[in-house]
Amino acid sequence: MKICWIGLGNMGLPMATHLHTAGHDVVGFDLSADARDAATAAGLRTAHSAAEAAENADVVVTMLPKGEHVKAALFEAEALRASAVDALVLDCSTISAEQAREIADAVTATGRRFLDAPVSGGTAGAQNGTLTFMVGGESADLDAARPLLETMGARIFHAGAVGAGQSAKMVNNMMLAMNMQSTCEAAVLAQRLGITPQTVIDIAGVSTGDSWALRNYYPVAGPVDAAPSNRNFTGGFSVALMRKDLDLALDAAAAHGVDTVATAEVARRLDNLVADGRGSLDFSSLIHLIDGTASSAGSTR
Repeated sequence: MKICWIGLGNMGLPMATHLHTAGHDVVGFDLSADARDAATAAGLRTAHSAAEAAENADVVVTMLPKGEHVKAALFEAEALRASAVDALVLDCSTISAEQAREIADAVTATGRRFLDAPVSGGTAGAQNGTLTFMVGGESADLDAARPLLETMGARIFHAGAVGAGQSAKMVNNMMLAMNMQSTCEAAVLAQRLGITPQTVIDIAGVSTGDSWALRNYYPVAGPVDAAPSNRNFTGGFSVALMRKDLDLALDAAAAHGVDTVATAEVARRLDNLVADGRGSLDFSSLIHLIDGTASSAGSTR
């Protein structure tokens, strides 16, 4: 199967590499020359444009920061036009449900198929092929995509019609952001009370304080090898991207009359990190606002 992969960042490159290793003909594209070079080093073929990568592709996968980037790649850069006439477009980005439905309408109007399939599991999940996919779209299209998703992930959930995958991901990231904020607060307090990070993980991990953030993303260097805290908060899920995702959640909540005061507070704190020049760091760097290494002054929503 020929697969066009657009977006070769921290998540996209390892996901595309799994498909390549499984024997698919993967051609990647990214606006960043460094990202294309990294893909070439990983053994992938790369193209100089989205349309070139998508030429006669059976599947077009997008893994991009925002909905406007997905639209630009598919329509303005003409990746969709270049793909096979019955191609399946699989968007693994995190965008709004409304944007997913708009893109789906434009894709299906050409006779092609569309699924929104955002992921959870972080860079470690992408590298290990253990991601969770939350999929919106037709069951028959999911059946066609399932072998590819199973190559990249461990769990696949059909959330409903197009856009439902994005809604499920949005709710998940709301909880992740708040879990990380509470984990950061607890981690700093525990240190100042003389409790080691490993002790916190051992106890809370089998108690009511348990969370994915605690076990996989502990914000203090040492106990969790894969956590961004062990590499100076680089190479993970950036503050800027989490802030973008919380905007999606806050907008949806406002439209549906849901009080999201805790989400708004974490969003404000992420704004503080961006204002302090830390927007490219992993979002677990929220701990810097708690331990005093980052400025707590910033904008509010």
